Amino acid sequence: MIVDVPAGKDPIMYVWGEMVPKIGMTAVKFSGAVYEHSTLALEEFEAARLTIADVNGCVFCQDWRTERDGVTVPAGYDDEVRGWQTSTVLTERSRLAAEYALRFATDHHNLDDEFWQRMLAAYTQEEVVELSMCLGSWMAFGRLNRVLGLDTACVLPSH
Repeated sequence: MIVDVPAGKDPIMYVWGEMVPKIGMTAVKFSGAVYEHSTLALEEFEAARLTIADVNGCVFCQDWRTERDGVTVPAGYDDEVRGWQTSTVLTERSRLAAEYALRFATDHHNLDDEFWQRMLAAYTQEEVVELSMCLGSWMAFGRLNRVLGLDTACVLPSH
């Protein structure tokens, strides 16, 4: 970890909440809103989130599973997401969520008409905007945690 955290302090709470409280607490609210208010199906949400976790290399994010009403994606879902192109388990919407996440994170200049035709045949414009905001949140905050070394130094509070 590259940030000095006082003894006895939780690293993520210290960095996000105390070091830069005016920015950090707003970031916490945005990150929380992604989990609390998403209308996307859990499987689609997790397909996108797990893809971003892998791109970012965030250890915590790779291990995290979003829970809704006591339900999480099944064991091995992360492997299905990594193999989204050939998965027989993922729905078309989940495959598109994983593809969009990967391209959003690594090749956003090449989201072409063919991709958008497929995406908009499966998702409404509102869902695309929501998914895009989720992707932005995960990219920014997962990468921040990874770069600063917070992803292996702490346990995040439950959403």
